[in-house]
Amino acid sequence: MGKYIAIEGGDGSGKSTVATAIEERLKALGHRTVMVREPGSTPLGEQIRRLLLDGEAMAPWTEAFLFAAQRAQLAVEVISPALDEGMWVISDRTYFSSVAYQGAGRGLGMDTVRSTNETGLEGVEPDLVFVLDIDVDVALGRQGRPDRIGAEDPSFHRAVRGAYQQLADAEPDRVKIIDNSMELAEVVEAIMSHLT
Repeated sequence: MGKYIAIEGGDGSGKSTVATAIEERLKALGHRTVMVREPGSTPLGEQIRRLLLDGEAMAPWTEAFLFAAQRAQLAVEVISPALDEGMWVISDRTYFSSVAYQGAGRGLGMDTVRSTNETGLEGVEPDLVFVLDIDVDVALGRQGRPDRIGAEDPSFHRAVRGAYQQLADAEPDRVKIIDNSMELAEVVEAIMSHLT
């Protein structure tokens, strides 16, 4: 039976690297996997990704609804079918990002943004969410060329980090904070300990 796991965290926290390493480990254990990223991973999602990350400034709710739109498409087009086939889905971000970034960072309200996304997802939600936690200044310093959201000031990113902690406190069985100041191999082992 498939599982849907998500790697979360702030900009520069190393999500893509860790997600790739986790997928490799799961494949080595004999699991069939599919990797997705948000925003993106469908033709429509990739178009929305360009608007969100490289486009012009937009109103906070415009941003939130665009994220929710690409996410709903991804759930229907990729994630749900993969889970139905017994595959493991590893996602680089999920709707928890919007709860943190648009809900807390943009000040739209974490509960409001969450309910907006859950409506579009129709029950397609991650079984486990791993939040890579690292000092904001260190994480922002890791970015090569920040995208539109990554370029926000540190106070925005501190609000995002705080929101992830709130989510973990509220759902400790599903949302796990992972110390990402460790070496990659240690981070991967910490996550795999929850999966095997």
